[in-house]
Amino acid sequence: MDPRSPEHAAFGRAIRALREERGIAQEAFALRCDIDRSHYSGMERGERNPSLSMVFKIAAALDVRTSEVFERAEAIQGREPGSR
Repeated sequence: MDPRSPEHAAFGRAIRALREERGIAQEAFALRCDIDRSHYSGMERGERNPSLSMVFKIAAALDVRTSEVFERAEAIQGREPGSR
């Protein structure tokens, strides 16, 4: 399955990088977030559209601000924060 959009793919890469930086396995992280592992895996691949509450859950489990997750995703896309 392909990513839903370049934005979904960038978001997925951002949360994967943050999770891996913390040395947390995907399955353990999904449990920490109380998210089904296959659903979380789909978000990392950019195939799933996370809800706003899911984004907050993920950021909290990563111990970062939600804005940091989005800043990472924008950097992956090659965009400056605040640009359109």
